[in-house]
Amino acid sequence: MKLFLWALLALLLPVLASCSSLYFPPPPQVPLLTQKGEFSGGIYTNLDNNVSLQGAYAAGEHLGVIGNASFLHNDKKKKSLDHDFAEVGLGYYTRLKDRRVLEVYAGLGGGHSKRIERDAEKVVTRTLEGGLTKYFVQVNYSSKDNSNVHVFGRDFPITYGTAMRVSYLQLDNFKLDNVATLGEENVFIEPITYTRLQLVGPVQFQLISGSNFGLRQRKYLKAANAVFNFGIIVNIGGQEGKR
Repeated sequence: MKLFLWALLALLLPVLASCSSLYFPPPPQVPLLTQKGEFSGGIYTNLDNNVSLQGAYAAGEHLGVIGNASFLHNDKKKKSLDHDFAEVGLGYYTRLKDRRVLEVYAGLGGGHSKRIERDAEKVVTRTLEGGLTKYFVQVNYSSKDNSNVHVFGRDFPITYGTAMRVSYLQLDNFKLDNVATLGEENVFIEPITYTRLQLVGPVQFQLISGSNFGLRQRKYLKAANAVFNFGIIVNIGGQEGKR
């Protein structure tokens, strides 16, 4: 029942949020590294076909490197969206006494976003385009909650976790209807929860659900898109135990 409620909330978030912003947040990366040499990789998408590829590597006993690239290309009757974004980060990870994992990362990213709006006759009414620069800090923590889902005569372990990301974003080289316009900047707070379902071996299904809050009132760079993604994650070379 608890898993069902989490999934229902995650599905409702994209519906409740509008989509007028030029910023489409990629899912926060939660590799939960545990020891040197471990690799984590994942692929995610959402209901808007925003695809994200992620990779993380434990370069040292407590040093982790993360990378993320996301792509959104939609061409609908009333609007077209083209959004490409990539980010990298460096941080600290540690295994706690209760076998949970704590991670802290900081990094930067950049990309390009374009939005074309049309009326009912498919005539272009507005075009927005600009470059994005981002700086972020993020904390990941795997919780103690865990349970099992019994399907097809087999138990699939489920674990939960949380993450908090704070990002400073700049909209540069901004053009409104192909006319150079003053850009914007904003600070976003993105709290998320994630649920992992162990499928087989190191392969897990992960559902990410969260919110996006903008601390400043902006017209084109605002928190209009909720954080919701689902996909597959693989951890290789890490310590055993729930996380």
